[in-house]
This record gives sequence, C-alpha cells and structure tokens, in this order.
Amino acid sequence: MALTAGRIGEETDAADPASVGGGRAATEQAIHALAGGGLRAATVRLPPSVHDETKQGLVTHLIATAGKKHVSAYIGAGDNRWCAVHRQDAARLFVRALERGEAGAHYHAIGEDPIPLRTIAEAIGTSSGVPVIPISREDAAKHFGWLAAFIRTDNPVASRITREALEWAPAGPGLLADVAAAPGPARAEGSPQSA
Repeated sequence: MALTAGRIGEETDAADPASVGGGRAATEQAIHALAGGGLRAATVRLPPSVHDETKQGLVTHLIATAGKKHVSAYIGAGDNRWCAVHRQDAARLFVRALERGEAGAHYHAIGEDPIPLRTIAEAIGTSSGVPVIPISREDAAKHFGWLAAFIRTDNPVASRITREALEWAPAGPGLLADVAAAPGPARAEGSPQSA
C-alpha cells in the first residue's frame, strides 16, 4: 500500500506496486476486474507475521537469523512497525470473507496494534538467549540477507473496517507471546550465551 509517513494504513488504501510487497498490487487489480465482472471476489491482506507457537511468518526468519548470528538485531532505533495475526484468527477471517465479503473489498488480517521491530528483536533475544543489538541500514543486507528490505519497512496497518464489516474479533495469542513460546534456535544450536 502507498502509505503516508505517520499514517496507519486502511483497507481503502490501494496497493503500491513500488513497495516491498508490491507483488500484491497485480493480484488486487485482478480481483477488482473479477468483481467488476460480477464475481464476488475480495482480498484478504496478510501481515508480515501470521503466527502460532511454532511458526511466526517472517519473524521465523528473524529467529533463525538470531540463532545463526548469535545476536537479535534491529535497524537504527528499531521504531519501524510490523503487524501480526494469529493463524487461527486469519483462518476465521478468510471464512468470514467468503461468507460475508463484499465484491472488490480489501480486508486486513491484523490481530493487534503494530509492534516496533526493536520490541520484536528483544522478544527474540530473550527467547533465544542472545544479545539484542542495533545495526545500521548499510549493514542490514549483510546481516538479514533477502529479509533486509522487509526489515527496513514501517508497515503500520489497521483492521477497523474489516472488524466492523465482517464482525471479526481476533482472539488468539499475540505475536510476542508466540515468540516467547517458540523453541529458541540459539539455545538449540549451542550459542555462547547458552554454554
């Protein structure tokens, strides 16, 4: 979505083909074309983290990186935000969208307020037993690899319209609770902090 700095993204915002998740724009345009042709088609936009106690979406890759590098890192001040939803809440939303969704509508599977990346990195550090450190934007690609483009992104999104239109009320555990419950890869791999 094309977001203005400091503004929370909403369901009515168009997808931005130039954004890190810009591949969705073509899909959403196809959905609009189908809806315009009379098919009751809608879009459910998923956040970077669709999680449970075993997998946390893109956060799973951050946990693996922390285990491999023996540090949990964030970029700069770590104040860029990610959204999340528990996988069971996301599944319930897909069912509601199928049953009640409006043709051409976008629905946001956002289960909780946007979480700063520093907070996510701290939760990973605690659960994995590794230090938490800031890194520069210049070092992000070397540290995070392909994930760096996503890590740099501030992606605050709301789901108010979705909740009201589909009477959807997320009830699953939050991302940080699931990160705390996940097995710590650094401990499993025998990091210096676990010795």
